[in-house]
Amino acid sequence: MSVLILKNVAGEGPGTIETYLRTKGIMYRIAECATEGVPDAEAFDTLVMMGGPMSVNETEIYPYLGREIELAAAAIRSGRKVLGVCLGAQIMARALGARVYAGPEKEIGWYDIELRDAGPGDPVMKRVAAYPGAGDFRSRFKVFHWHGETFDIPEGAERLAGSELYPNQAFRYGNTAYAFQFHLEVTEEIIYEWLGNEPVDMDTLKRQTDQYYKEYAVRALNFYEAFFR
Repeated sequence: MSVLILKNVAGEGPGTIETYLRTKGIMYRIAECATEGVPDAEAFDTLVMMGGPMSVNETEIYPYLGREIELAAAAIRSGRKVLGVCLGAQIMARALGARVYAGPEKEIGWYDIELRDAGPGDPVMKRVAAYPGAGDFRSRFKVFHWHGETFDIPEGAERLAGSELYPNQAFRYGNTAYAFQFHLEVTEEIIYEWLGNEPVDMDTLKRQTDQYYKEYAVRALNFYEAFFR
């Protein structure tokens, strides 16, 4: 397996995704799209697209987003493995012809998502939903959010999860392409770095991260084991 990881801004890297790939000895390349441009992906069988504060609708300001949309469309249609996180998920939605637009308000911090529609039966999402240490299935659980836009579910895709504010939190296209609006890849350090200058209650954030992160990291590992295998 070989994995191409596209970063849209320097501060939003692959986090625990990179840790997993390195630990498993899986070949990967990280491309800094803002400075390097978007590389050709033909040599890679898996495409991962990370987040960023910009909108997928701002291709005139960030021309490399247009190239990512094209790359995502080609990878998805060819049946390669594709994972989009936050902005990466919105890029996937746009690549498949769906609308991306502002949500009702920003969703920042630890909030529940609930598996919906195809989610409870999806073998990969089941790994995210399995409660660490017990193995029982939970259809509702905490994930880490930092976003203000959302997307419609593309035609031909299946919704996997939603939240109270954002009904479309995850979808799957075919059997190999997964889009997550939430940030499965974060480390504790990334969380504090991102939100240190945001208008959030840091005491509450620290308490919630202490409470939820250890379990969340296991959920992420469960997903990586299922997706990258």
